[in-house]
Amino acid sequence: METSTLEALSTAVQKGRVKEVLALIDTGLEEGLPAQQMLDDGMLKGLGILGVKFRNNEVFVPEVLVAARALNKGTEKLKPYLAAAGAEAKGVAVIGTVKGDLHDIGKNLVRLMVEGTGFEVIDLGVDVSPEKFVEAIREHKPDVLLLSALLTTTMRQQEEVVKAVNEAGLRGQVKIMVGGAPVTQEYCDQIGADAYTPDASTAADVAATFAGYARTAA
Repeated sequence: METSTLEALSTAVQKGRVKEVLALIDTGLEEGLPAQQMLDDGMLKGLGILGVKFRNNEVFVPEVLVAARALNKGTEKLKPYLAAAGAEAKGVAVIGTVKGDLHDIGKNLVRLMVEGTGFEVIDLGVDVSPEKFVEAIREHKPDVLLLSALLTTTMRQQEEVVKAVNEAGLRGQVKIMVGGAPVTQEYCDQIGADAYTPDASTAADVAATFAGYARTAA
């Protein structure tokens, strides 16, 4: 019965069925399923499956967005139970679209996918200056900094952020990831960032490998 509830949660998330996710959480609680297990083996598993399909072009942005919304609603419902059990976020990430760039769809998709791996994500929004990224690193002590740029004219701001983090003496405390339509692995290497990913699903996978980095680097 427990397995079927977890499988049903996975499927409900993949299909973006918010009401069904919330009802299944109630069912799981009645069955005595731990909140962490429902999150990890149910909802996050579902988003992970969808992420692979997204990477393989079997589903597209709208499907991922509704699935991520279902997961987020479910996570909100589980938060009191997770807190009571002493569960902590697997990591902390700061994300934003760089200065001069107002695009947010790609950034939002990455944020949702990274949240889906168990991260606490601080979203600085769009048109974010290097100084604001540095301030956020000081305040939130993230494991990873995610920089989005959708234009060739703004991607150079990613380099400015890396320089600002270096000048602030914070480079050894955070991993920096870059992405966006014009960004490449070559550019990532050139500006001294730690990772480039071509899509939201891969970004979430790579970010997950940096979970806890800030604690080990401290």
